[in-house]
Amino acid sequence: METDKIQYGNSQDPVIKIEGLYKSFDELDVLKGVDLMLKKGENLAVLGKSGTGKSVLIKLLVGLLKPDRGNITILGQQLDKLNRKELNALRLRIGFSFQNSALYDSKSVYGNLSFPLTMNVKNLTKKQVDDAVEEALDAVGLLDKIGRRTEELSGGQRKRLGIARTLILKPEIMLYDEPTAGLDPVTCIEINALIVEMQQKYKTSSIVITHDLTCAKTTCERIAMLLDGKFLKTGTFEEVFETEEEQIKQFYSYNFTL
Repeated sequence: METDKIQYGNSQDPVIKIEGLYKSFDELDVLKGVDLMLKKGENLAVLGKSGTGKSVLIKLLVGLLKPDRGNITILGQQLDKLNRKELNALRLRIGFSFQNSALYDSKSVYGNLSFPLTMNVKNLTKKQVDDAVEEALDAVGLLDKIGRRTEELSGGQRKRLGIARTLILKPEIMLYDEPTAGLDPVTCIEINALIVEMQQKYKTSSIVITHDLTCAKTTCERIAMLLDGKFLKTGTFEEVFETEEEQIKQFYSYNFTL
């Protein structure tokens, strides 16, 4: 099952490019001129405390919010130049794993995956839908739960199902919003491993929005530290946290244990 994909650039082009991005709500300045690039095939963590603008950033990336100033280019397309049809087509190439998984509790595990597939890809046979659902569930280790109701799943299983639902349309980019929030330590380890496995298996490029340093270090090649509306430092985990910058040191000391 394949959806039509517009080709862009070459393998060296960033799949996401953010330039001079500003966003405010009334008198509250949330993003104050941020710049960021996501390379093809990499996982990038956007780290920061609650209320620093991480979730606002991810909503801007999928067009749920509009920036006050600045440009966002995704897969070679500048968001503010797209009409509604073009934006919707681009969104199909981006998988968004919500913090609360955003599942349909009225539907079964099978129904949660088949619904977005049949809504967005026309003229699929029943076998094609079944095969796609089974492949996505198998990828996240939930194939044996295919007939269950979502309310019967544990928190970790619901998180896995949410990831499977984003994968079923074979996105080129994955956006994870606080993937380990509210999970016990053992389940966090499992979800972190799953994020890495999905990158390797599906060759996705991902942004992981998190305040969990263990998640960031385990799943991502690069870290972007968002504090006070700006990216204070970007680099590998070691490059970001081997610093004398007091705000970053405080974040590390408060959050991280090995």
